Amino acid sequence: MQERVAEPAGQRNGQGGQKELEEQVLRTGLCTGCGACVNLCPYQAIYQDRTVLLHPCDLAQGRCYDFCPRTPTDRDALRRNFQEAADCTPELGAVKGFFITRAADGNLRCRAQHGGSVTALMALALREGLIDAAVLVEEGEGLLPRSVTVTDPNEAGERGRSRLVVSPTVAEFNRIVRGDAAKIGVVATPCQAIAFAKMRALPLSESNAGIEKLRLVVGLFCGWALSWRKLAPLLKKKTDIARVIGMDIPPSRYHTLEVYTSGETIRVSLDEIDPCVREACRSCDDMTAEFSDLSVGSARLPEGWETARGWNQVIVRTKQGMDLLELARRRGVLEFREAPPGNLEKLKAASLGKKRAAERFFGRDVADEETTQAG
Repeated sequence: MQERVAEPAGQRNGQGGQKELEEQVLRTGLCTGCGACVNLCPYQAIYQDRTVLLHPCDLAQGRCYDFCPRTPTDRDALRRNFQEAADCTPELGAVKGFFITRAADGNLRCRAQHGGSVTALMALALREGLIDAAVLVEEGEGLLPRSVTVTDPNEAGERGRSRLVVSPTVAEFNRIVRGDAAKIGVVATPCQAIAFAKMRALPLSESNAGIEKLRLVVGLFCGWALSWRKLAPLLKKKTDIARVIGMDIPPSRYHTLEVYTSGETIRVSLDEIDPCVREACRSCDDMTAEFSDLSVGSARLPEGWETARGWNQVIVRTKQGMDLLELARRRGVLEFREAPPGNLEKLKAASLGKKRAAERFFGRDVADEETTQAG
């Protein structure tokens, strides 16, 4: 399968601007809604959970195209730039360390997703001055989340729930980078982390994006995101969506989406949810945000889901990520437990499964195209 991110140091596999972005990404259903093309100029915007073109642009080479995670690029070149070769694995990218953690603060765990490790780490980074602004996601109206910037560590603790609907985090970074913040941290999905890696790969004179202010990327494990336009009507049939306070996906054997309201838990079969998955996610081959400093997902433990949902799996990828995790250990911000035997191997197998599914997706496209041409 052709890798789908841009080559570092200006050595791009493909060149283009808004016209090519529209033809190759927006019209083909590959857009992830990450927001990388938004707030660079007045020509693109996010409407609900979609990227829309407001005005035509005739630039032959544009940052909107350069930064998009779905335009062609050499991912191996990105890895050589940002990761140590000794840490790289074919299934998960760089693995400098693998841990099971949770926030030490029980109240924070109750407010956050799973073990609250992401929230605890971002609050710690703010408190210690490692970053002075954090781009996070908060509850929006009618299940539609929105990206926001916080500077107070206590505010970070209030924004830890997931709605499984994409939020344009990179667009928010593009907005605040023009402000006073000098050290910015972000919580990013895999596609958003790739966009940031592409920004970092270009020389500053070419990127003109303030990317030097990006100091921390905490990635999220992500199997897929849901289309808000399809999910909202489905859940309206089952509950008042204004009462929804969170969502979660138990291990695959449960085959269900759990929707939490203020008074009950509603379980929806994944057979009903599958049509709501964003089309772009079916061709994504990165499950664990490989281009982040460290990546966090829900844990798998022998005690079962009710215990595991209170813990996180953490993959550390860079020295910066390891330094932050060890600082969290010293400060008592995170609790650690031993990873069960075989957990990392199971995660590798799941990640490899997503990569192969992406290969099959593009393989079908190629086969269909060949059949059409032959006809």
